Amino acid sequence: MSVSAETDFTAPAASKRRQRLFQFGMSVPGALATSILVLFALGVVLFLGFRTNDGSLLGGGVTFKNFSDALSDPLYATVILRSLAIAGFVTLATVATAYPVAFYLAFHAGRHRGLLLFVVTLPFWTSYLLRVFAWKVVLAYNGVLNSALLSAGITSEPILAFLNTPAAVVVTLAHAYAAFAILPIYVALENVPRSLIEAAEDLGARPFTVFRRVILPISMPGVMGAALVVFVPTVGDYVTPALVGGPSSTMIGSMIQAQFGKANDWPFGAALAVIVMLVILVVVLIARFADKHFGSRT
Repeated sequence: MSVSAETDFTAPAASKRRQRLFQFGMSVPGALATSILVLFALGVVLFLGFRTNDGSLLGGGVTFKNFSDALSDPLYATVILRSLAIAGFVTLATVATAYPVAFYLAFHAGRHRGLLLFVVTLPFWTSYLLRVFAWKVVLAYNGVLNSALLSAGITSEPILAFLNTPAAVVVTLAHAYAAFAILPIYVALENVPRSLIEAAEDLGARPFTVFRRVILPISMPGVMGAALVVFVPTVGDYVTPALVGGPSSTMIGSMIQAQFGKANDWPFGAALAVIVMLVILVVVLIARFADKHFGSRT
């Protein structure tokens, strides 16, 4: 009797140990990849930010001059604020257009849902640069949009205001990151319990009330996730402003790229990158705080 009891006691313990070992083994590749590809790269950037620019790969001595110069020059503050503003408009435009698409996919697509999800991800089959160039063709002086307006008689001459403007950057980035917003919102809407919707309807709630009091609050984690996925990389984007933006659309990513490229001042570029990362971290923490304290109120 005692042998059987001891066997029954040790068997679950051994099973738990095997499960923990399996979980540890499965997490090791991801942890190594994160450490090498993310943490190590961030460490190198932080290290470079405190080095002097003596022409060598990793810089010379230790200095705080890179950060003091970046923080004291109003030009970089202006560009960072412009980058945050453009990224904010891109995030709002992307989430605002992605939510109806995700809502339709979750509640009304039916048997065509798989096909429509395939269509949503289809742009990722092409290069990011190709999609940006496509918008450049659409918005150019002799592009598709101006040609259509001229053919329809709406305008008498091509309009210059479409290309090389902050609006062009916002539209192009919103299209480029559309799928990144649609998919997390769709997943959140798919997890909305249909029983809660039916209960609200049975209690006499109108469709808009059901959406405002039931669907939207439950899907907010997906909305916040989509906003972060779009906002964070958009702040540092430099390809899109260079191709479809103008001098008034210069973002901080372009200035960082210039320091690592033409200026060949890697330490100063690294210092700018660290400052931008800290600014983004502050914005994300503020957004999470606001969502935690005010986002759940209906």
